[in-house]
Amino acid sequence: MGSSTVSCSLQSRPNIVIPFNDKLAPLYIRQALYSLIPDTTEHIYVIGIGSSRINGDSLGPFVGSLLKNNYPDRLTVLGNLRAPLDATTLVPELAQHSFRKNSFVIAIDSVLGSEELVNSLVVKDGSIVPGVGLGNVLPPIGNCSITGVVTENNPALKDSLLCTDLHLIYTMATSIAKGISLTVRQYFRYPSDRSLLVV
Repeated sequence: MGSSTVSCSLQSRPNIVIPFNDKLAPLYIRQALYSLIPDTTEHIYVIGIGSSRINGDSLGPFVGSLLKNNYPDRLTVLGNLRAPLDATTLVPELAQHSFRKNSFVIAIDSVLGSEELVNSLVVKDGSIVPGVGLGNVLPPIGNCSITGVVTENNPALKDSLLCTDLHLIYTMATSIAKGISLTVRQYFRYPSDRSLLVV
């Protein structure tokens, strides 16, 4: 499982926190990502971390499936509902992949967080360490991350990942996928009428 723990502290830039059901969430995500991507970036990678078998841990694979067919010349997506990158597959799969020069990596994951952040999307500058919330030891991933805080970081509530509301996951995943698609479309100057999601 990919779930980690998120906090409000950051090394450099402050986290951007967005309510999961905010209709403008994709635009806020695009704005945040656009400010983080270096001018020299030639390719963007999305790493969808998580399991397709656990509702609350399926955010990363869900986003991966929504983005899989978009902008194939500029966007590479690893991890989706058909081939998820969970605690057992993440490291070996990434080890087999060669990242292009001048690329920017966005990690997507479900996380456990403080009570006030539950049901929020968090855009964070810098890498994420997946699996912390569930006791897994995995390497840091990404130049930045977008996480969905699906439940409180409380040992008594960790089993709730199994029965997390799929509407929450779907809404979060759609907003994240649209936000990334908007970013890629704008950054690489695709036509503004190009469809955001090709599924």
